[in-house]
Amino acid sequence: MQEKPYFCPNCRSNRIKFNVITSYSQSFLKDALSGDITEFHDPGVIPEPEPTIQCLICNFSANEMRFIKQAEREPRVNMPPTSFF
Repeated sequence: MQEKPYFCPNCRSNRIKFNVITSYSQSFLKDALSGDITEFHDPGVIPEPEPTIQCLICNFSANEMRFIKQAEREPRVNMPPTSFF
């Protein structure tokens, strides 16, 4: 994952709450007659060229670059703090 800001291209309100979605593969052996699982192997991560990101506000999922490009199109502007005198 890149160290760049995200902005959800769907709801256009979320810049901070996201999931990264990862796929795993886990092999196992079953008994042919009873159907009982006889052996489990450790899960392995399925490599992906780019992470899939999910917005936790609207549940929109897409590749990481969609979120990064949206943040570049609409950057967050730091506003100076206002004082109330």
